[in-house]
Amino acid sequence: MTTRFFAALCFLSLFLCLGPLAPAKEPAGNDQIAVAPSDWPWWRGPDRNGVARADQRLPVKWGEKENVLWKTAVPGRGHASPTVVGDRVYLATADEEQEIQSVVCYDRKTGNQLWNTAIHRGGFKSKGRQGNSKSSKASSTVACNGERLFITFMNDNAAFITALDLDGNQLWQKKITDYVMHQGYGSSPAIYGPLVIVSADNKGGGAIAAYDRKSGELVWRHNRPELPNYASPIILQVDGRDQLIFTGCDLVSSYDPLSGTKNWEIPGATTECVTSTVTDGKHIVTSGGYPDNHISVVRGDGSGKVVWRNKSRVYVPSMIVKDGYLYGVMDAGIAVCYELETGRRVWRHRLDAKFTASPILVGDNIYAVSEDGRTFIFKADPDGYEPLGENKLGDEVYATPSICGGRIYMRVAEMKDGKRQEMLYCIGQKN
Repeated sequence: MTTRFFAALCFLSLFLCLGPLAPAKEPAGNDQIAVAPSDWPWWRGPDRNGVARADQRLPVKWGEKENVLWKTAVPGRGHASPTVVGDRVYLATADEEQEIQSVVCYDRKTGNQLWNTAIHRGGFKSKGRQGNSKSSKASSTVACNGERLFITFMNDNAAFITALDLDGNQLWQKKITDYVMHQGYGSSPAIYGPLVIVSADNKGGGAIAAYDRKSGELVWRHNRPELPNYASPIILQVDGRDQLIFTGCDLVSSYDPLSGTKNWEIPGATTECVTSTVTDGKHIVTSGGYPDNHISVVRGDGSGKVVWRNKSRVYVPSMIVKDGYLYGVMDAGIAVCYELETGRRVWRHRLDAKFTASPILVGDNIYAVSEDGRTFIFKADPDGYEPLGENKLGDEVYATPSICGGRIYMRVAEMKDGKRQEMLYCIGQKN
């Protein structure tokens, strides 16, 4: 018996005893994501739940001449939130007259525009409906992992995902699915490990899909029902593991974000949802506005149990979970607090405003911006509604602010001489 043959035989015996070698470990969800704690890298913030760092010194009063560090003009129109990473701020926008959808980059310290990259030119006309009057052609928020930018737009009757480098150069672009316009399109991309995950529900039959961040190669995909829906894919730790939660189309769906394997899917949502789901680690909160107004709380273990449900209309502004309580602002302007475990309404308070932007939690304080540009600051406290401040900027706000590094970045529309001009504000405490 030769030495080479003997070695091979020994290896074969070991293989038969131990079984096949284990595959390489899949990367964790945060691998290769180089963003700092002081950044706001994607829709709904670092943890995708509308919660900002608690240790920020923020003003409770501001105005045109008070605690505004800088402001700068935004070309076009959109409802996308500012994305803040490193020394830059990124914003999706659309020039509806010239039919250009683009990503604009600003200097974080000064507000100076650094670059403006056109993603799509033309293609603004849609078959059938042209969308809700409140919708925009740039309602998706840029996602950034510190190395690349990702943005989704609906254009030419299809939804697309585009990757850029930090200098605005296009790296790749993929068509997600054909898209039949109903109310509009506003699903934002989610970065997880080596993937960027996107969705595009619509009446023509949509999709939820994951692409390799570097190559743009399709990694996994699921077709969706032929129903309109506007939610974004959200990754949260629920029931002891990371789950990609997707609500709407009358379903609550859970996927493994890396493999795309469907963990479970249950009834528990209405057809059209806009809000992004939140969790306390055990429950999943879904809310929607058509055909049913509802807040619905389901178990996150796939058991199919609907814990409680009511008929409150929290259609567009996403909700917030803190210390076992669920806080939100209804579209019609009612601030509410529920006990998450039971659904018992703890308190409600009417605000003289309408809301599209989602509230942000900073420590014990909630910042909620109304459509007419007022920011209501109140305590996240189950003992009752406690106002802390009310500030107004501009005439119209649909975009959710981003709060990081001791600054509030707010997209505001101002009306001057009958013309609408969007501005990006940086608000902070002046010493």
